[in-house]
Amino acid sequence: MSAPLPVIWSLMQGQRLRFALALVCLLFATAANYLVPLVGAAAIDHAIGDRSTTEATLLIKALLASVGGAENLKENLWLAPLWMVVITALGGICSYLKGRHTSLASDGIARRLKDRLYDHLNHLPARYLDRLDTGDLVQRCTSDVETVRQFLAVQVMEIGNSILLAATALPLLLLLSPSMTLVSFALVPPLILYGYFYFKRVKHVFKSVDEAEGALTSVIQENLTGIRVVRAFARQDFERAKFAAPNAHFRDRNLRLLRLMSWYWSVSDLVAFTQIGLILLIGAHWVAQGTLSVGVLFAFLAYLGIMLWPVRQMGRILTDLGKTTVAVTRIQEIITQPREPDVVLESSMAPLPQLSGALSVRDLYFAHARRDAPLPSATPSGTTSETPERGGALNGLSFDVAPGETLAVLGPSGSGKSTLMHLLLRLYDYERGSIRFDGHELNSLPRKWVRAQLSTVMQEPFLFSKTLRDNIRLGSTEAQDREIEEAARAACIDETIRTFAQGYDTLIGERGITLSGGQRQRVAIARALLRQAPILILDDALSAVDGETESLILDALRRRRGRATTLVIAHRLSTLAHADRVIVLDHGRIIQSGTHEQLSQQDGLYRRLWQIQTNVEAEFQRELQSP
Repeated sequence: MSAPLPVIWSLMQGQRLRFALALVCLLFATAANYLVPLVGAAAIDHAIGDRSTTEATLLIKALLASVGGAENLKENLWLAPLWMVVITALGGICSYLKGRHTSLASDGIARRLKDRLYDHLNHLPARYLDRLDTGDLVQRCTSDVETVRQFLAVQVMEIGNSILLAATALPLLLLLSPSMTLVSFALVPPLILYGYFYFKRVKHVFKSVDEAEGALTSVIQENLTGIRVVRAFARQDFERAKFAAPNAHFRDRNLRLLRLMSWYWSVSDLVAFTQIGLILLIGAHWVAQGTLSVGVLFAFLAYLGIMLWPVRQMGRILTDLGKTTVAVTRIQEIITQPREPDVVLESSMAPLPQLSGALSVRDLYFAHARRDAPLPSATPSGTTSETPERGGALNGLSFDVAPGETLAVLGPSGSGKSTLMHLLLRLYDYERGSIRFDGHELNSLPRKWVRAQLSTVMQEPFLFSKTLRDNIRLGSTEAQDREIEEAARAACIDETIRTFAQGYDTLIGERGITLSGGQRQRVAIARALLRQAPILILDDALSAVDGETESLILDALRRRRGRATTLVIAHRLSTLAHADRVIVLDHGRIIQSGTHEQLSQQDGLYRRLWQIQTNVEAEFQRELQSP
């Protein structure tokens, strides 16, 4: 992984000119800060006092010459404060311009970094995303990026200011009084050394604070997402206790950081004030002996006030550098992750024609990786270098689907039904075997193009916190309102939507929380139908709807038969009965295949499930009809 400072330098690309302009403004502001004490020293020694100009340093002589000499300054003493005000005002303007340029530059960098992170997260392999905590990702994309922005906006210029002060203060002070300069810098090296060791100590503490905050955010995010489950099981007290542990851990890490910071500021304050006292004590003694003028002592005290603040700020700079180092490292952990491998088509193959819907699966193997296992390396073809584990999700699966055919997939939980859908969408890549669309090997096709050819209703439909119209329009962003309503009618959700006060413009909550489970599924089906892709996949898409609504949706799908190849994954056999063919999976293998009529007459899992579900429904109907 790259070192933090080179990474920060690379982040500044595109904004370096603004930082350069800010540095120029800082240079002028620093020069103004240094000129003000010199003007005061010249006025005290050569206008108010009777010190001869022959004893003045070259800088003082130059300043006196700019105002017409010492005699003119004596007669017009108001020139000294006027010059001090004008120079201070110019320095203030330069400081404002410096702050403006650094703020614009740092905000631009933060915006670009967030865009880059967000885009990168949307292209990371599903295997990698499966292992990450949402709260920790939110922490990296928000708080960590803000830490980098703050450092670029404030501390970069503070570092520049410290360098300028060190580069200009020493020569100026040496010109005024070499001996007094040694006194002024007596305690500065120990203060810098203390700041360095403080930085080495606090850097690790910041990492623990950041990680503790990420864990705390994860707990909050999980709790808010499952708030209905928490309330349904009256688990508020348990969740509060669960939240207390990471909250206390975050507090303890923060308190440790605050203790370290308080020690630094206390010690640095003691050293800084000791340095001022040292100058006053020795400077007053030399003034009494006549070896130092009052004006020069005034200038040294003023310069020391200017210098000590940045020196003390080195602790703040080093602290923020430690935070930024941790933040950049955490951001880099995401950015340096390779994106999901994809295929670049040769010019002879592009553009690919729309699929007819023919699907062929041969000897397909796939095993889900453990959460703590390392990520598999990607080969140029897009497949992974993992070898399939025994007892994987899919073990030698083979079947064919003709264009326009409806294939139903049945099997117990964990038999590989949803895994098959994920492979068809190229969310994961299979280790062995073959999947072909219209004769093209799936792993040789671009992911984005493949996903454009499939329309999917997930097992757990996800709706965004937008209007119902916008959620359905996700299936086809260019769809007209008439097409949206047609898709909603086919999914049997149109009448329900029209009962809402705002109809299709009704804003639903996060994850569609304001809708029932059946309503969410029907909106997701409408979104999938609107896409009009050549292959439609329904992954247990009717599990939350009632029997009457299920019949209406299945009738609508039957009327669309032949328009798209349809894969229906379900547990309720009534959902599968209309399919052209049914395959039954168990432990990733096909154990039965045929039509509903054929399988219901054969001994096997399908017939047992059909008898169980038929008997349950018959018993339920008898109970309803009994007095």
